[in-house]
Amino acid sequence: MNIAEIENKKIAVLLSGGVDSSVVVYEFARIGLHPDCFYIKIGPEEEEEWDCSSEEDLEMATAVARKYGCRLEVIDCHKEYWDQVTKYTMDKVRAGLTPNPDVMCNRLIKFGAFDEKQGHDYNLIATGHYAQTEIDAEGKKWLCTSPDPVKDQTDFLAQITDWQLRKALFPIGHYVKDEVRIIAEREHLVNAKRKDSQGICFLGKINYNDYIRRYLGEQPGDVIELETGKRIGEHKGLWFHTIGQRKGMGFGGGPWFVVKKDVAKNTLYVSHGYDPETAYKQDFAVRDFHFLTKCLTPCEVTFKIRHTPEYHPAVLEWTGETEFIVHSKEKIHGVAPGQFCVIYDENHHRCLGSGEITV
Repeated sequence: MNIAEIENKKIAVLLSGGVDSSVVVYEFARIGLHPDCFYIKIGPEEEEEWDCSSEEDLEMATAVARKYGCRLEVIDCHKEYWDQVTKYTMDKVRAGLTPNPDVMCNRLIKFGAFDEKQGHDYNLIATGHYAQTEIDAEGKKWLCTSPDPVKDQTDFLAQITDWQLRKALFPIGHYVKDEVRIIAEREHLVNAKRKDSQGICFLGKINYNDYIRRYLGEQPGDVIELETGKRIGEHKGLWFHTIGQRKGMGFGGGPWFVVKKDVAKNTLYVSHGYDPETAYKQDFAVRDFHFLTKCLTPCEVTFKIRHTPEYHPAVLEWTGETEFIVHSKEKIHGVAPGQFCVIYDENHHRCLGSGEITV
């Protein structure tokens, strides 16, 4: 954490109850700062039907704030989450696409709705994301990757706006996860051994398909083998499947791989065998590309299309103001319309931005 960056600044910490944001509070406390902490409530609508860990999260956040003498306030962004992030998710899956709710949660809620409700009173908003920032010679702020390739979360932050990035602070971004755990245990934090959350930011133990089923129900349709045109079974809804999916198909004679969706006909196309050629793409279009810091001309880049440690080399071809074609130097498995393609520089150090894959 750059002391000069935070000097004489009013700082808000988004405290989730997890170990990462708790160590953020410690990082401030060790240099004599006691920033205001905020717990964002974005839990489910009917708690009796949903197994949500939000009560435990708040207890953990309260304990950490108290330990370091920080004020904690609960900010209810429940309505904004369901009106904006859930609507985005359901609109995309209904159209046969593969959305990423966590990406939009950062832009619309953690750095969006929170700023409207409370964050506008603060110069900086600190979170427990594994990401870093740097200022270039022109004074522009860039989003940069964490040294932990597994935990790096720049892909989840690649849709935040330039003003949100200017306010963002990632005090643990220079650590790897093991180092954060060591700090938490050394400082006897109440959540030092707590497991990392999995899946969509608020769902807790809830299955993603149950989340989709709650809002869209089921819509059975044919499952067709792409190469032969043979019907091999019935799906319960296109929205329960993603391009490149290999598991959880439930059809005999596998393995099967999802390779295509026909939304108009409500048909799911699969391919038989191990890693069929139809499951790969090397060139694909990206629309509505969002640059984090400034627009760049097409160039040699690296990219990722899902939250994995791997970065793929590519050339970015500019076909319009915010439209690009990604020419990957290797074939990529499971490229799906609706996914965010996140673009980095050649050394995958600076995150340049992201856009939605169309084909």
